[in-house]
Amino acid sequence: MSKRDLHVAVYTGSFDPITLGHLNVIQRCSRLVDRLVIGIGVNIDKESLFTTEERMELVQRVTAGLDNVEVKSFCGLAVEFVRACNARVMIRGVRSLSDMEAEFTMSLANQKLDPDVETVFLMAGEEYSHVSSSLIKQIASMAGEDELLRFVPRPVAKALRDKLGSP
Repeated sequence: MSKRDLHVAVYTGSFDPITLGHLNVIQRCSRLVDRLVIGIGVNIDKESLFTTEERMELVQRVTAGLDNVEVKSFCGLAVEFVRACNARVMIRGVRSLSDMEAEFTMSLANQKLDPDVETVFLMAGEEYSHVSSSLIKQIASMAGEDELLRFVPRPVAKALRDKLGSP
């Protein structure tokens, strides 16, 4: 077993954009560990709504009140990023059974890639179980601020409206 820090967890994702569901998982996880690293994945083959820098800034803004949370970006395998953060715990947020199936498959692959990294699943709060970044992108151009604030933090709602030129 390696000497990685047991009190550090890493929560990876695209966070394009970060939602209230993501934030719920982040807040709950931050109470369980000494340090939580939010890893914003960069996939050069996928077109994102927000740039990596914009996503990092939005996540930093909405987690600013959580002293033990830091935000980084990474390319490549999430399990390698966890290793680079000197952590042994990867956090995955799940919303539904279909999420669980995909995450279970990925966790088995990650375990083969690095047996010292454990995956911990946190269920999104029930009020956020239907919220996804894809859903947000679909409705953002038509939704007003009050509607968006049901799904995303205020800075994200403003960024979405600015980016999409919506009401």
